[in-house]
Amino acid sequence: MVTTTLPGRPAPVLYKAACPDCRGRFELASDAFRLAIGASSRTTFYSFTCPDCRRAVRKPAGERIIELLTGGGVRTLRLHTG
Repeated sequence: MVTTTLPGRPAPVLYKAACPDCRGRFELASDAFRLAIGASSRTTFYSFTCPDCRRAVRKPAGERIIELLTGGGVRTLRLHTG
């Protein structure tokens, strides 16, 4: 992967990921992920599209994963109940 950075902008953060469907392993940039933070562990997850099989992947996100993804600039959606 070739990354180009603009002056004053940090280089994209890469994360290792795996697809549970096709078993592919790869690195994805932070903009390939979405993080949803809900009121419980069931509603807190991250997601991405597998570059190999193109399936949507959704995995639970604990505190450490949330910290790593938000620190790397992953777009975050806060889910509200009400």
